[in-house]
Amino acid sequence: MKKTSSELVTVPKYAASLSSVRHPLVETFLSGRSPRTLEAYGQDLRDFARYVGAESSEAAVRLLLEHGKGEANATAHAYRSDLLARGLAPSTVNRRLAALRSLVKLAHLFNLADFSLDVESVKSKPYRDTRGPGRNGVHLLLDELERRQGAKSTRDRALVRLLYDLGLRRGEAVALDLADVDFKVGLVSILGKGRTERETLTLPEPTRSALEAWVAVRGTEDGPLFVNFDRAGKGQRLAGRSVARILATLGEGLGLKVRPHGLRHAAITEALDRTGGNLRAVQRFSRHLDSRVLGLYDDNREDLGGEVARLVAAGV
Repeated sequence: MKKTSSELVTVPKYAASLSSVRHPLVETFLSGRSPRTLEAYGQDLRDFARYVGAESSEAAVRLLLEHGKGEANATAHAYRSDLLARGLAPSTVNRRLAALRSLVKLAHLFNLADFSLDVESVKSKPYRDTRGPGRNGVHLLLDELERRQGAKSTRDRALVRLLYDLGLRRGEAVALDLADVDFKVGLVSILGKGRTERETLTLPEPTRSALEAWVAVRGTEDGPLFVNFDRAGKGQRLAGRSVARILATLGEGLGLKVRPHGLRHAAITEALDRTGGNLRAVQRFSRHLDSRVLGLYDDNREDLGGEVARLVAAGV
């Protein structure tokens, strides 16, 4: 993306010092990350490379480090402004800035830079909608998929049950292989977000039945649990973005707005309702590392602020 001469850093200045030598810092930064994180950070770095006019992510990082603290921070702040001008979600902006800050921090550790990036993240309100489509919405989804015929609907029903019944993230679901499911004892082994070791979760009977129905259609050969039916990628592992598209399309037909993480939100809210707000139990279910996150779900579930407002209003 070209920038005007009035901006702090210009593309030609970067392009003029472009190096073809691969920067090992990027490889070190990306190594050991989950496939989903790897894809996201890779996209972030490619976007930054396009912004500064570099031919690759490695070249962009090299140039960022070579220009020193002042110009590097000026570039990062200008990039932040550009991301906001493009109307990107705060979470996307913050992730891309976090990737740059982490890279420079790693460079400092390796004595490749003597400065840090001080560009601030964008303020955002996380978990504004912690309810998702709700229990009734999930019922509508499952009933609609039950009504339909065919392998794709059987797959999608198993996917919805897994996402909702266990509160899985879509990345956790699509990463599953058939070998990760033990139907005899009713267990599934997942690699949770930010975890290095797999966790074993119990499959409720309705979830296991839906998965068994799908496997009866899928077949028992090794490989991804959920596969694609689209012509271009038929038989390949179902991608996370495909899950988002499947749920959005299904929801539109029912007058619902459905996102993969919305099913997780709905599951956690329902878990709090069913357990009477047992935060300890629901933390085990949701696998949130920080129990304070569940406080946001609990507040929204009970509308504590609204209840206090009604009490205040009743006093005048």
